[in-house]
Amino acid sequence: MSSIRARLRLVLEAVQPPGWVLLGVGVVLAVAGPVLGWGEFIAVAIAIGVVLLCAAGFTIGRQTYQVALRMQRRQVVVGERALGDLVVTNTSARRLTPARIELPVGRRVASFALPGLGAQASHDEVFAVPTARRSVIRIGPARTVRGDPFGLMGRQVRWTEVLELFVHPRTVAIPGQTGGFVRDLEGFTTDVVTNSDLSFHALREYVPGDDRRHIHWRSSARQGELMVRQYTETRRAEVAIALDLDRSDYDLGDGPETAFELAVSVAGSLAVQALRDENTVSVLTSEGQLRATNPRRALDELCLVELSSGPRTGLLSGTRASSSGSRAGVPRAWSRGTRAASRGSLVTLARQVQHTVANASMVCLVTGAGDTVELARRTTTTFGADVRVLLVRVSSDPATELSVQTIGAASVITLGRLEDLPRAVRRASTAGIA
Repeated sequence: MSSIRARLRLVLEAVQPPGWVLLGVGVVLAVAGPVLGWGEFIAVAIAIGVVLLCAAGFTIGRQTYQVALRMQRRQVVVGERALGDLVVTNTSARRLTPARIELPVGRRVASFALPGLGAQASHDEVFAVPTARRSVIRIGPARTVRGDPFGLMGRQVRWTEVLELFVHPRTVAIPGQTGGFVRDLEGFTTDVVTNSDLSFHALREYVPGDDRRHIHWRSSARQGELMVRQYTETRRAEVAIALDLDRSDYDLGDGPETAFELAVSVAGSLAVQALRDENTVSVLTSEGQLRATNPRRALDELCLVELSSGPRTGLLSGTRASSSGSRAGVPRAWSRGTRAASRGSLVTLARQVQHTVANASMVCLVTGAGDTVELARRTTTTFGADVRVLLVRVSSDPATELSVQTIGAASVITLGRLEDLPRAVRRASTAGIA
């Protein structure tokens, strides 16, 4: 009985929506014909049955394929070519009839005509994935489709798992950060000479006021005068980068999407550079903290962030599920009360940064909000006096003139093009803020 049920289930799964409609019409005509005494209805019902049987014949037969789905690169930048390769091999000892293979790419489905394959023969299809927008594109599973020309019946067989293509935001290289550092014996050495640290640099003559604990007595005895040790500073920077997701802060100029994509690129550029400088980096948004353990992971996470238009109780709307059903790359959410309070307030976001990354030595806030002067004054009061604050305001208008202002303990950058970011950071660094 179980085998009969299994075969019946396979048959029912093969019937497509047009086939169900035609089958329903045939049943109605087969019942109405004898009742009404209309032989024409019976004849049409028989014809429909013959057509369905013929359509079922197209689905008969085993498919012995080996299908390999590969992407040349799993991470690309917006606008770059993303090429994939689909190789289908006939693993049987007999020739297989032509079929059709479908490949879901995001919300679309690509269809390829698979020719008849001889024993152990292969067919290769090269395809390109559009990468016009930052996103995570699910590719696959590749499936073969066998059915009749009218689409009444068809049988699909999955052959591959789902691949994910990460379309990263555009980024630019920016000068290494020299400000926003704190002294830390576990940090890395710099060229700055100091009188107290762990990394020995040289000896110099003693001057009144030097700490006698740093006198090198053996060298002093040889020289006949007091000599003290000099050291090079060991420093570390803990950088917090916060991205504003409030749609109302970007509703200017050509629309929020253009400005927001620029904001994501700015945040990504700052995060990648800070990670390459071997700093401790935390990337946050209005809705949670991203896992930014290395440059690639940081950009993978930024592929998912989206503008928020109002209070939501879930995580980022871009959160994805892996093929195994578990969450992958899910930002850690704020508590319900904190998450609800974060909407529409860059100041609140700054407070969340201060609460989440209490030891931050440099904070970068990226937003599209217009009143940056007032925001700079209010956000800088959230952090300590030794914390460097960089507030970047993006504009959807590429003609926006680059400006760098010093407001209190913050450096405020306004820009409309990503290419202006390195110059802006350099100017802010020269001012002693960034």
